[in-house]
Amino acid sequence: MSGTVRAAPLRPGSRRAREAALSPIDPGAFGVAEARHLLLRAGFGGSLDQIRLIADWGPERAVDYLLDPKAADPSFDAMPTGFDAEIMSVPSPDQLRAYRQAAARGDEDALAAIRAMRQERQRQDRRQVREIQRWWITRMIESPASLGEKMTLFWHGHFATSYRTIENSWHMLLQNHLFRAHALGSFAELMHGIIRDPAMLAYLDNTNSRRASPNENLARELMELFSLGVGNYTERDIREGARALTGYTFEGNAFVFDPRRHDSGTKRILGVQGALDGDGFVRAILAQRSCASFIAAKLYAFFVAPLPEGWDDPRRSTAPEARAVVDAMADRLRRERYVVGAVLRELFLSKHFYADEVRGAQIKSPAELVVGTVRQLRTPARDVALLIDAMDRMGQHVFYPPSVAGWSGGRYWINTATLFTRQNAAAYLLTGRVPTGRAAASRVEFDPREVMTWLVRERPEAGTDARAMGEQLLRFMLGRVPSGAAEVLASYIAEHGGAGDAQAVGGAMLLVTAMPEYQAC
Repeated sequence: MSGTVRAAPLRPGSRRAREAALSPIDPGAFGVAEARHLLLRAGFGGSLDQIRLIADWGPERAVDYLLDPKAADPSFDAMPTGFDAEIMSVPSPDQLRAYRQAAARGDEDALAAIRAMRQERQRQDRRQVREIQRWWITRMIESPASLGEKMTLFWHGHFATSYRTIENSWHMLLQNHLFRAHALGSFAELMHGIIRDPAMLAYLDNTNSRRASPNENLARELMELFSLGVGNYTERDIREGARALTGYTFEGNAFVFDPRRHDSGTKRILGVQGALDGDGFVRAILAQRSCASFIAAKLYAFFVAPLPEGWDDPRRSTAPEARAVVDAMADRLRRERYVVGAVLRELFLSKHFYADEVRGAQIKSPAELVVGTVRQLRTPARDVALLIDAMDRMGQHVFYPPSVAGWSGGRYWINTATLFTRQNAAAYLLTGRVPTGRAAASRVEFDPREVMTWLVRERPEAGTDARAMGEQLLRFMLGRVPSGAAEVLASYIAEHGGAGDAQAVGGAMLLVTAMPEYQAC
């Protein structure tokens, strides 16, 4: 009889399974491939120089650097300048008086002039939101605080608010600033902030919610989509939450609490009773165990891999390892009082985050595809307005999420129309040509020699051997060498000038961006 004792398998959902789920990666196992994966997921990718630096630093120093956006960019959470806060300002008392007097006189010319002024301000505001879009995409491309920007994008999709509904570009910018200020900080503080955010208050119709007629939209979405998920609250909780949020409104660009509209009576929300206001409502939500679990699952799906249907059902156990990781993340969120950065640090230092089955498991969002191509390959950004239009056609128009549920993501990013646009966007960044074949406004040439220098530095024979250059390109751009792909690239490179020819290597890079694997990370 053998004397070997085998450990009992860990039961999904057990405390031991949660404790083991986020066991740290061995620093000796953290190399170039792991650094590449970290920069892709905890940002938008990096050049080979950046990948090599991160690999040399090791996991702890690399992750701590990414989690400190203000160290990389001291002005990270500063409000941008150059935008007009008053385009959509409310009419002054004099303007209102003039309008009423013109209406009383029946002065159609005066009324038409007032309407024309309003329409011109709306046109100006639409132009400004377009400039704000350019500003943010440029930040994603250029900012050294890439994880901070990616978390800002995460919160934008989580607390989804659309300019199309609120039609106030400054309020969208204020909300973007709120997300950036709390990017890696406290989800609890962000929840308290979102119930005071003018864009959200307008988007979910809370501006006129009063005790005689509470509007339930914000209360419902606060629980269903933002914090707890379906099944973790009741219709009564929604009604009582709506009462708690009465009087939460704004004037101009600032939050205002109007006690005349607020229902100060006793309420019972999620088992908590008292004269609860909006902050009391948020505290009741945060006290629920399901809140930490909900946010942990959203973070896991965004940074690690999609969660299959039934992943959290103990009877089905469709993804026991993912469930254990999410449970461990939720435990950490509760211990850290909802500080997101602390949870992400443990995740990014875990063996699970770097597992083979996790790499390449995410379909890139349009933002990840466009911004990542520029950051990783060091292509010119070219015309950012064209990139924004391309992202819109791919299904991700920043500041215009399709609904309060945000973007579905995952496989929903890919269909026959969007795949064509995704390939054209990468080709535009590499060649400067739009799909019609015409040269775009930016005629800056992409020079692949910088990438070639990096690849040869890592593997000297790539400078003369077409097969070695092809393999290096695949590892750098895809993180792996798909079956048969190296042969195709080697043949192309050899036929077009060899491994030392910039045009041949640039053409090979274009071929790689057309591969299905380039759509994943």
